[in-house]
Amino acid sequence: MMIYILQKFHRDLPPSQVFAYGASKKMATVPGPTIEALHGVDTYVTWRNHLPAKHILPWDPTIPTAIPVTGKGIPTVVHLHGGIDEPESDGHSYSWFTAEFKERGPSWTKRKYHYHNVQHPGNLWYHDHAMGLTRVNLLAGLIGTYIIRDPNVEAPLGLPHGHEFDRPLVVFDRSFRMDGSIYMNGTGNNPSIHPQWQPEYFGDAIIVNGKAWPKLTVRRRKYRFRILNASNARFFRFYFTNGMRFIHVGSDSAYLAHPEVSRKLLLAPSEFADVIVDFSTSDSNEVILANDAAYPFPTGDPVDEVNDKVMKFIVKPENVVDTSRVPARLMRYPLPDISTAAKTRYIAMYEYTSSTDEPTHLYLNGKSYDEPATEIPKAGTSEIWNVINLTEDNHPLHIHLGMFVALEQRELVNVEEFKACMNKMNDAIKCNIDKYATGRKIIVSTHETGWKNVYKMTPGCITKILVQFSFIHSNTSYPFNVTAEPGYVYHCHILDHEDNAMMRPLKFTT
Repeated sequence: MMIYILQKFHRDLPPSQVFAYGASKKMATVPGPTIEALHGVDTYVTWRNHLPAKHILPWDPTIPTAIPVTGKGIPTVVHLHGGIDEPESDGHSYSWFTAEFKERGPSWTKRKYHYHNVQHPGNLWYHDHAMGLTRVNLLAGLIGTYIIRDPNVEAPLGLPHGHEFDRPLVVFDRSFRMDGSIYMNGTGNNPSIHPQWQPEYFGDAIIVNGKAWPKLTVRRRKYRFRILNASNARFFRFYFTNGMRFIHVGSDSAYLAHPEVSRKLLLAPSEFADVIVDFSTSDSNEVILANDAAYPFPTGDPVDEVNDKVMKFIVKPENVVDTSRVPARLMRYPLPDISTAAKTRYIAMYEYTSSTDEPTHLYLNGKSYDEPATEIPKAGTSEIWNVINLTEDNHPLHIHLGMFVALEQRELVNVEEFKACMNKMNDAIKCNIDKYATGRKIIVSTHETGWKNVYKMTPGCITKILVQFSFIHSNTSYPFNVTAEPGYVYHCHILDHEDNAMMRPLKFTT
C-alpha cells in the first residue's frame, strides 16, 4: 500500500511527514521494503492507495498533470523500473488512481499488477509514475527496490551474499524545515507561467536507506552494495576518502561480462551501480563515501561541506575469513550487433525558455507527451537510436521495456548553428547531422559498456545506442502482448523534466 506516515530521518530532526510503501502502516518505510523475486516465479501485487486527500508538497496544475475530477485525492500509479513486463502492469502515467480506486486515469488498466520475473537477474526499483506528479510523489517517499534473483546462475559466481553482506543502498537528497517537514520551493522559476514548477530539485541532506548521513559498521571483508540514485535531479560522483576502489559487477539491471574497477563512480538519477567493496584493503578504521558532482550536472554549483558527504563506514580492526570472491568472468550476454538493427532513429532533446531565459518546459523530438507516438518499433527487433542533446544539462534517458548498449558518444561541432536549424526544422537528417557529429569522441566508461536501461546523455553530444526489444539472456519471445494498451514510454529521468514534459509514448507492432 501507499500510506501517510511519520518517519525520522535524523536524530536532530523531528519526524517528517512522508508517503511510504508497505504491507501495513506499521511496516511502511521510506524507502519501501525490498521485494525479492525468483527468476521464473511470477509476482502479483495489488497496489492500494491509502494516501490522504491533500498532498504534503506543492504541485503545479499548469504542467500536464493527473488531476481528479472531484479535486480530491492524490493520484498515484507504480512503475517497476527495469521490469520487462506487460503494458497493463507497466505503471503508465495515465493509469493513475486515487484512494480505494474511486477515480482512475484515462489509461487505467487493473488493480492487480503482474510481474513475470523471466528476465535476466538484477536490480530494479519501484516508484510512482503519475502524470505530472512523479517528482512530488517520489520526493514524498514513494520509492523502493526490487531484486530478481536466479540462484542457478548467480550462486556459482561466489559474490558476497546474505543480507549482512549484500545490501541495497538507496541514496537521495532532501531538504527539511525545522519542524521536520520536507521542504520544496513552492514558487516556480517562471511563476507567471508555472506557479510552482522548478526545473530541478536539490536538497542539502543526503539520505541513505532512510537516514541522513548514516554510518555502518563493517568487517574487513568484501561487501556487495547495490547503489541506487533515487534523487529527483542530483547526480552523484561517489568516491572513498581513503582511496578504496569500486569493483563493478553490474550496471542498472544487468550483470557485466567481467568485473571493472574504478576509484570514482558517476551515477545519474535512477541509475544502479552494482559494486563490490573490499574493506580488507582499507588503511583506516573509518572511511567516508563522498560525492563531488556539481548540481545541476555537469556545469552547476560545486558541492559544499554538507552535500559532499554521503555516509560513513566504521571498519572493524580484526581480520576475518572471507569465502566470497569476485570471479574473472561474470555473465556474458550476447554482444550488440548493429547489423541486425531494423531501424535507425534520431531523438532530439530540447529545452524551451521564457523571455527571462528561465526554462519553461522540455520536449523530446519537439513533441509533447500527448501527441501521437512516433516511435513504434516491432517487438523482438533492435534499433539504433541517435540521441542528440541540444540542452545544457546531462539527461539520463530511460526506455521502458527495452535494454540498450551505449555504442558511442561524440561532441557536436558548431552546436549553435545546428541548434538553430533543429529549432526551425526539427529534423536531424534535413539539418545534416553528419556534418556536425564530428567532434571529440567521449569514451564510454568500461563499467557502462554492458546492457543498461538508463544512460547519461551528455550535453552538446550525440549518443548512439542500440536498443533491444527482446530478452538479452535468451532467444525466447515476450510472454505477453507488447502491443496492448496503454503501451510504454521513454523519458528523461530527471523527474522535474519528465513531469514537464520530457516524455514520449512508445508503442509496438508485431
